[in-house]
Amino acid sequence: MLELVPLIIILAFLFETMDSSAGMGFGTGLTPLLFLLGYDPLQVVPILLLSEAITGFTASYFHHEFQNVSFSFRKPYNQATKITGLIAITGCFAIILSVVLTYAALELPKSFIKTYVGILVLAMGIIGMIRLKSRTMRYRPKLLTGFAALAGFNKGIGAGGYGPVVMMGQLFSGIYEKTATAIVSLAEGIVSLIGFAAFLLISSYGVTIDYLLLPSIFTGGFIAAIISPYMVRVLPNKMWRIVIPVYAILMGILTLAKVTNIIP
Repeated sequence: MLELVPLIIILAFLFETMDSSAGMGFGTGLTPLLFLLGYDPLQVVPILLLSEAITGFTASYFHHEFQNVSFSFRKPYNQATKITGLIAITGCFAIILSVVLTYAALELPKSFIKTYVGILVLAMGIIGMIRLKSRTMRYRPKLLTGFAALAGFNKGIGAGGYGPVVMMGQLFSGIYEKTATAIVSLAEGIVSLIGFAAFLLISSYGVTIDYLLLPSIFTGGFIAAIISPYMVRVLPNKMWRIVIPVYAILMGILTLAKVTNIIP
């Protein structure tokens, strides 16, 4: 039976606020925490993808309205739209591949998925700390394509590791931080929608999706997706650039400790 869980609503709100404000944090932060709370990958990953599809489109719309970015959907497309298309198309192919391989073709065990997520989140936290001192480089589409492919693959396995990778790729390519945040929101919405569609496809072959968490995650995430773009407009992102990596490192360590039975 589907019901609203106050704790999950609050957590979804907090992590979507991070995600829509800094381009990272929802899947990366929420997935390992939900695993620690005892939920299984098929209760978490497809539901986060569906929620992020809706919140990504919502957040990107308000990013456009608050002039954090300007998307042009008629030719000639501007740079922000071209970058979004490059990231989204690459990510869509990667997420379909990872969903099918992980949950259908190979049917990887839950412990493997949780271990991968733990390592991924820990790595993203470390990279995030390194990024604090990084310098931007010139825009390189090939580099960004590689980041987008890795991000999409991560997204399909554990619903996280997308925003940090794509944000890092954009910032390394010299894209302005607030513009990069808005681009991530739209690209992640597209990729997440395709990822959820991939789950629907494999569900017809016997993979069972549990929608238990959908009402709670969607409620908290949708409210945050409306509010966060305004925060990007008026507040600096320095706080998120420190908080998110530190949290990711902590969650990565705790997730790995849980999987290896170091903690009960």
